[in-house]
Amino acid sequence: MKVIFLQDVKGSGKKGEVKNVADGYARNMLIPKKLAVKANAQNLSDLEGKKASAQHKIDMEKKEAAEYAAKVKGQKVVIKAKAGSNDRLFGSVTAGNIADALDKQFGVKVDKKKISLSSDIKNFGSYNAVIKFYAGISEKIDVEVISE
Repeated sequence: MKVIFLQDVKGSGKKGEVKNVADGYARNMLIPKKLAVKANAQNLSDLEGKKASAQHKIDMEKKEAAEYAAKVKGQKVVIKAKAGSNDRLFGSVTAGNIADALDKQFGVKVDKKKISLSSDIKNFGSYNAVIKFYAGISEKIDVEVISE
């Protein structure tokens, strides 16, 4: 019997895969436990629709990531911070601070986990950071920390 797997089943198939399995295995194990459905015309067309919408979502995310990368390419992010003696900052400038500054200055929303700093920012000056927008789409930006 041909079935469409709804979940990964060890030794049998992966989610979304159409595979021929033994009739008893499908009727007694896979279908009752909702691990798979029978591969009829309706279920196959539903599977194709889901695959197409997932691909469309990935394409849109890549397009948005490319737009954001183009916006910040070669730009300098300026962050104002308070400092104590010897021009050392109170605390440090984090990836979260940089993400907030990118949103305010360029309208680019980036998760702080996608920003990697070359070193800790604990003094005034210029630093480099890399933003990974999507797999294969990343940009280097300059981060300048100035006094408030």
